[in-house]
Amino acid sequence: MIEKSLYENYQIDFSDEITPETDDYLFIFNENRELYLTSDRQLPKTLDDFDVEFCLFIGKYKGKNSFVVNVYDETSFYDLKEVYEFNPDLYHIAGKAVLVRDWYISHEFCGRCGTPTQIDEKDMMLKCPSCGQVHYPRIAPAIIVAISKENELLMAQHSYHDTIRYALIAGFVEPGESIEEAVHREVLEEVGIKIKNLKYMKSQSWPFPNSLMLGFTAEYESGDIKVDGDEIVKAKWFKKDEIIRYDSDISISDWLIQNFIDTH
Repeated sequence: MIEKSLYENYQIDFSDEITPETDDYLFIFNENRELYLTSDRQLPKTLDDFDVEFCLFIGKYKGKNSFVVNVYDETSFYDLKEVYEFNPDLYHIAGKAVLVRDWYISHEFCGRCGTPTQIDEKDMMLKCPSCGQVHYPRIAPAIIVAISKENELLMAQHSYHDTIRYALIAGFVEPGESIEEAVHREVLEEVGIKIKNLKYMKSQSWPFPNSLMLGFTAEYESGDIKVDGDEIVKAKWFKKDEIIRYDSDISISDWLIQNFIDTH
C-alpha cells in the first residue's frame, strides 16, 4: 500500500485548453482502463502514433505538465495493478489520471437532460448549458474492517473473489448512513456478529473502479458467525500464523492484516 501523499510529486490543476509539449507526462489509457507504456516501461513522449479521443491537462507531476489521454489503441497497455508491482510511484499518479478519465467519459452528456456538457472555466466540473446541472468527479466511499477476537482475526471467503481465498469484511457506504454505521451494518449483514471498539485507521484511493477505502479495526462483541450466503460463502477466525496473505501489498486490506499481525 502506498502511504506517501499524492501531492509529494503532484500539483492539482485541470484544463482542456492546454496541449502537450515535448517531455510532458502523458497518461494514455485505452477503453479497458489500461495504461500505455513504452518497451522499457516508461510513459511515451508523444501522441503521434495514437488515435486520440480526448486529451486533458490534469496538473503538474514532478514539475512537468501532465495529461490524461483516451485512445482507441489496444497494444502495449498495462493493467494498473500490474503497474503497481514494478513502479508504485507511477501507479499512484496514474490512479488519479484514470479517475479523471472515467469522470469525463461518464459525464460527456448531462444525466438529467441529455445535453452535451461543457467544462467549467475554473473548477474540475462539467456543467450542462441547458438545465444547469453540474457534474463533479465521483468517488464511492467504502469501508473495510479488521475484526479481532482475542488473538484471532476474522476473515471471509467472498463469492466475487476468484483468486483470494479469504479477505477482510468490506462494503460500500449507503445513502443516509455514517461511515461508522456502514461498518456495523456490513459486518452484521455479511457475517451476523456485532462488534465494538471501532477505530478508524487510515484511507486509500482505490481506482477499481472509483472507491475511497476507509480502513478500520474493531473487536468482536457478540453473536455467532452466520454468513449471508450471497457475498460471503465462508468465514472463520484465524490465528496470525494461519492467515493466508495476499499476493500483493497494493491494498489497504493487506496493511490492516499486517497491522493485526504486528499488534497481536
